[in-house]
Amino acid sequence: MNKIVIGTKENPVRFSYANVHQPVSVNGSDLKYSVSIIIPKSDKKTIKKVNDAIQKVKQENKDKFGGKIPANLKTPLRDGDVDREGDEAYANAYFINANSKIKPGIVDADLNPILDQSEFYSGCFGRVSITLYPFNVNGNRGIAAGLQNIMKTEDGEPLGGRSSAENDFSDEDDDDVLG
Repeated sequence: MNKIVIGTKENPVRFSYANVHQPVSVNGSDLKYSVSIIIPKSDKKTIKKVNDAIQKVKQENKDKFGGKIPANLKTPLRDGDVDREGDEAYANAYFINANSKIKPGIVDADLNPILDQSEFYSGCFGRVSITLYPFNVNGNRGIAAGLQNIMKTEDGEPLGGRSSAENDFSDEDDDDVLG
């Protein structure tokens, strides 16, 4: 199994599309827990670690691809400036979508389990362990990322456009009916 931990205390990754408390079905697929892991392009060390792990999985699993690595092999490390063009959270970053049928462990920086679902959300920062594995299904061939465990190390601006009740109702200016 090719497990890697990405993100450090000094260079944490950011989490988006965090479906880690309840599994969800995407386009009729099986229920899965998932998260998008955003890695700044400036974090060369983490990007190298991910690319090295991808290369290792490719080399170790050539037999799954017919004995040679296909030129169009899909990999989990994607370019946010290309694949999420216009999404500010993904600008100047790479990202990995990881998922699992098994609920990931979620802890804080002191390794205490995070039980309050509001404590881990899209936009916070931390570390994550993933496994990289090959797939060859219906002509789609590549390397995928399995979600293992998550450590939240710091809060961040929530992603997704949802505001808090406190922010919505803290302003006494009720004259602007249409917002």
